[in-house]
Amino acid sequence: MTTFADLGLSETTLKALQDVGYEKPSPIQEQAIPPLMEGRDVIGQAQTGTGKTAAFGIPMVEQVDPSIKEVQALVLTPTRELCIQVTQALRSYGAPKGIDVVAVFGGAPIRTQQAQLNKGGHVVVGTVGRVLDLISRNALILHDARYVVLDEADEMLDLGFLEDVEKILRMTPNGRQTALFSATMPDPIRKLADRYLYDPVTVKVEAETLTTENVEQFQLEVKPADKAARLVDVLKAERPEQAIVFVRTKVRCDQLNRTLKDKGLNVKALHGDMSQGARDGVMLAFKGGRLPILVATDVAARGLDISTVTHVVNFDIPTSPDVYAHRIGRTGRMGKTGRAITFVEPRQKRDLEAIEKHIGTTIAPWSAGARGEPTTVRERPRRHTKPRVSRNGDERYVTLFARGGAADGLEVADVVHAITEKAKLDGEAVRDVRLLQRFAILSVPAGDAERIARQVSGTTVKGHRLELEPARA
Repeated sequence: MTTFADLGLSETTLKALQDVGYEKPSPIQEQAIPPLMEGRDVIGQAQTGTGKTAAFGIPMVEQVDPSIKEVQALVLTPTRELCIQVTQALRSYGAPKGIDVVAVFGGAPIRTQQAQLNKGGHVVVGTVGRVLDLISRNALILHDARYVVLDEADEMLDLGFLEDVEKILRMTPNGRQTALFSATMPDPIRKLADRYLYDPVTVKVEAETLTTENVEQFQLEVKPADKAARLVDVLKAERPEQAIVFVRTKVRCDQLNRTLKDKGLNVKALHGDMSQGARDGVMLAFKGGRLPILVATDVAARGLDISTVTHVVNFDIPTSPDVYAHRIGRTGRMGKTGRAITFVEPRQKRDLEAIEKHIGTTIAPWSAGARGEPTTVRERPRRHTKPRVSRNGDERYVTLFARGGAADGLEVADVVHAITEKAKLDGEAVRDVRLLQRFAILSVPAGDAERIARQVSGTTVKGHRLELEPARA
């Protein structure tokens, strides 16, 4: 088994890696660090979450000389979120050596960033637009930037940044060392690599390794008009701790977000047309575990690297097998298992076949009832074969009143989960949930209402004792 010590790293860097809890190199690190340490250019094809930041960051820290005041290394990122994430990682690797890492990105005061650069900055991590802006103001000088990294280059392509990336590359030394990392390798990225990388070593972490090892994969055939309703069914049946629902367009993202909210689900949208402040708020809520369901486009979700995502739902089938691999790689992180469910319209069967060929396995059909019963209300569901009361769609519904609301830290999903688990109901049995500050109102089948109130009352959810009773006029 390869260790970080086997890669020829200094004792200072090995200590830094030990301090952040790294035990052994990931496949991308094991393959990319040696050629980068030798000064070779590298093309790395790997998803977020595979350890690629350390793959380029560790050799960078080894090569930077803290006694030299100039900017010696530059990392270009497509988004502010990724910029911050990379900066935090590089600071942890370089702190024992005294390396100063400066983050520059839009949406923050440029004068503050200018001041940070004036004080020093051995390594600069920045978004493309802000880096160009600082160069134009003579606040960022790249004459001594011997080490340049393009991180998530395919997203830079999607966002229309490649021309600006080339402008920046032309301002760095001809003898620089360049590393390009990308989840997918479309033609424009390959051409960029041909123009600006010299005799690169190509390192690729196969999608099969990333997608099938810890992720259970399912497909659900559905008509276009039924997709939103079926998504609600899937979410209620699966009861994810955290789920990312991927859609193809920004318009679809907003539409689906509204639809799910109207169904009583705690959900937010994330796409490129949102303001930076709004995106930051959503990202923080999701990373902090306060938001269980995120509807996102591929580009907007690239900065997310969260080990607590239990589910990925491809509401719109991915445009390519590589994108599929990138999406479902968002779950099943850090040794945990995840579940991925892909909606397939009748006309998209060939797309599904291409994905199956790419990952080397057949994707099983999804069906409700494959989720298990948790041992407590807050635990993640497990597989089981216990019966549940299913609905015929014709019964009369009545209203129940639940003592406990948003002020008690509860969310709609918590109330629905508690009721369906304790009363052995399917997700469709609880409808029209309205969560207020101190109580909730919901509808359940009239024939089961008394039993539900009796069985659920007294259940502790997030430290609050839930009490149910029939609503009075």
